[in-house]
Amino acid sequence: MPYSHHSHSGQFCKHAVGLLEDVVQTAISKRFHVYGLTEHVPRYRSADLYPEEDGLTPQDLSTTFDAFIAEASRLRTTYADRISLLVGLETEYITPADLDALELLLTHHRPRIDYIVGSVHHVHGFSFDFDAPTYEAALRSFTATSDDPASTLRPFLNAYFDAQHDIITRFQPEIIGHLDLCRLFRPAHRLDRWPDVWAKVDRNVRAAIAYGALFEFNAAAFRKPGWETAYPGRDVVQLILGHGGKFALSDDSHGPHAVGLHYDKLYAYLRDLGISEIWYLERCERPNAAGRLACAKRAEGDWWQDPFWAPMASSNALDS
Repeated sequence: MPYSHHSHSGQFCKHAVGLLEDVVQTAISKRFHVYGLTEHVPRYRSADLYPEEDGLTPQDLSTTFDAFIAEASRLRTTYADRISLLVGLETEYITPADLDALELLLTHHRPRIDYIVGSVHHVHGFSFDFDAPTYEAALRSFTATSDDPASTLRPFLNAYFDAQHDIITRFQPEIIGHLDLCRLFRPAHRLDRWPDVWAKVDRNVRAAIAYGALFEFNAAAFRKPGWETAYPGRDVVQLILGHGGKFALSDDSHGPHAVGLHYDKLYAYLRDLGISEIWYLERCERPNAAGRLACAKRAEGDWWQDPFWAPMASSNALDS
């Protein structure tokens, strides 16, 4: 204890900071038992490059990702006696070509990729979590169905959960990443406001549970304006619990400074929800259903009684 299944570094991600080895060393210093290294997969169109990637090409992103897999694999071996490191990736889905490319990437790196964080960051070609204006642009890309300013939110959400379903059913990601990221700049909106949207959330949750996925509690939400919970919000958590789903923890760090950031708030959120079980991934000898080497294990005993959590109830011990 503790665990995190989702992280980034400035060495391999332009919107993060720091070296990957520094991330690992920080996780060790904060007594993490399992830490997942999961850089974004490459994007394959120049149009999909981010502003901070100006001057790069899609080939540069592919070369960088290959270097990440090599370095993460080295670190996993180097620090094996001090921490359990998992080598993974975080998905991208902008067009169907991204999913075809992911198939090839997984085949190429199969022996070294332990697991997948299944995430969606784009709708209608817009990287909606880049900033608030881009999120609004993604909403405007849908036709308004009424004079209600929120009328474009409904089709946006439907498109998001359809894309998420494609990733879940095609790749069976071991970790479902920030399931409700789609309401990043609309944290107050309940997804069950629209029966058709809620039906797709329910469909996705059931599909992920069917093959044994873990749903991450992602502490990065606490860094976002208006969010008083982790991802997912309370409505989605109750849905997952109702279907017997299992949860894992993630800090979604973007550099050494964010390793374990806001785990005090995450602790309070889980205790308030009455979460009694936490699961984590570890490397197994035999491949799982998706052909990768990560398998889910239940944290032993009462997770909140581990000494790691002792400062969490009264301080921001990891907010440094």
